[in-house]
Amino acid sequence: MATAITAPTYDPIPTANDLADKYIASRQAILNAQKTAANATEKGLSSLSSALSAFQASLASLTGANKTVYAQSAVFGDTSIGSASADATAAAGTYSFFVKQLASASQVSYAGLGNATGVSGKLDIQLGGAAGTSFEVDLGGAARDLTPRELAAAINAAEGNGGKVVASVVNTGNGNSELVLTARDTGAASGITVNSAGLTGDVDGAPLADKLGAGNLRTLVAARNAEIHVGGEGGTVITQASNTFTAIDGVKMTFTKAQAAGTAPVSLTVGPDDKSTLANVQAFVDAFNKLRTTLTQLTSGNDPATTADDGAFARDGGVRALNDRLSALLRPGSGESLATYGIIAARDGTLEVNSERLLAQLKRSPNGLDAVIGAASGASSTGVAGELDKYLKSWSNGIDGQIKQRRDQHGTLQARLVDRQATLDMQHKSAYDRYLRQFTQLQSMQGVMNHNVSLFDALFGNDKD
Repeated sequence: MATAITAPTYDPIPTANDLADKYIASRQAILNAQKTAANATEKGLSSLSSALSAFQASLASLTGANKTVYAQSAVFGDTSIGSASADATAAAGTYSFFVKQLASASQVSYAGLGNATGVSGKLDIQLGGAAGTSFEVDLGGAARDLTPRELAAAINAAEGNGGKVVASVVNTGNGNSELVLTARDTGAASGITVNSAGLTGDVDGAPLADKLGAGNLRTLVAARNAEIHVGGEGGTVITQASNTFTAIDGVKMTFTKAQAAGTAPVSLTVGPDDKSTLANVQAFVDAFNKLRTTLTQLTSGNDPATTADDGAFARDGGVRALNDRLSALLRPGSGESLATYGIIAARDGTLEVNSERLLAQLKRSPNGLDAVIGAASGASSTGVAGELDKYLKSWSNGIDGQIKQRRDQHGTLQARLVDRQATLDMQHKSAYDRYLRQFTQLQSMQGVMNHNVSLFDALFGNDKD
């Protein structure tokens, strides 16, 4: 009896694919490692860019134009009279004011308006009689019907108005409406007057010009200047169109309530605001520490005692130099330092605040803290903040900064990796096609041989030895 030929059973497709995988395995492993490193670098650049931008935004918020870390407050003895604020230049002390009257914006109305017919011509509106404050409302040369709301809309949209006067309509019932005109600005110069002589048209049989004339005018709010007296009711008088005063250097006062005659003046106390100053210093420290923590993570080396991986820039001398440079920039070359004001560097390079030392030094030198920290405001940058911002812009500048250059280089690398992967994929396909042909032929040959064995077995299987 013939013995059948046995051979391994296999499928040519997965077999060819496995062999093609092995054919490019070493080169694919190298390419995968390069892609992993490239992806880590891309993420690292994004993290670094975000951290630098966030820190620079914090610097601008804390120390930008007209901003100081050292804070002062200005508080009224009676907060119902108004509110106030003080900057670092304000002289500490207590001041007294009597608020005789508040500034108000003119508001007038015209009652008894209904739908007008045969309207044409121009309406002239003036504020306070001052030159250059008038504007015309052109209602066209052709007679037309006009509702009060359409009239109000024409006033608001008039060329030259620009929001100086706001027109609105109040429905008073019985088909009649009241046109209300309100000046945008306060002060005696906001008084509204209307010249309707250039209008034609009728409202319920009465001339529209009369309906918008002086005889139908009602003053709802008189235009007035604000008036305050320094020291008390008989003190020095200050008048102006606005309710916000800057009579004291470095102090802004906004009054919201007038005082009755014979009332005691309201006091205003200006002095250091320790709570806000501490909050500003802590915000500076927190922003720096957040950047420092990100840089430390990005440049950290693999610690054998942990399972942590290397940071994306663990072997990047440029980013390590950035990290080191930040520490150097915290130390001015001369004069007082951050440490003088209780802002101290810890062993890990982060900052911490000694509030007692900070407040004690501020009592001795109130303006010294802002001189040390300085300002991050472009060409006028000064102090620590200015040096930090100037150096970091060499990295964050979107035109020629270090991050921009690195991203350009990284983009070129990513493109090369894509090309290499495409080449490797073609080599894999070529190997797969070759193996598939070979093993398909082998499988066919094996089938023929097994068929022949079965044939021989059928012919000679009954022979005896």
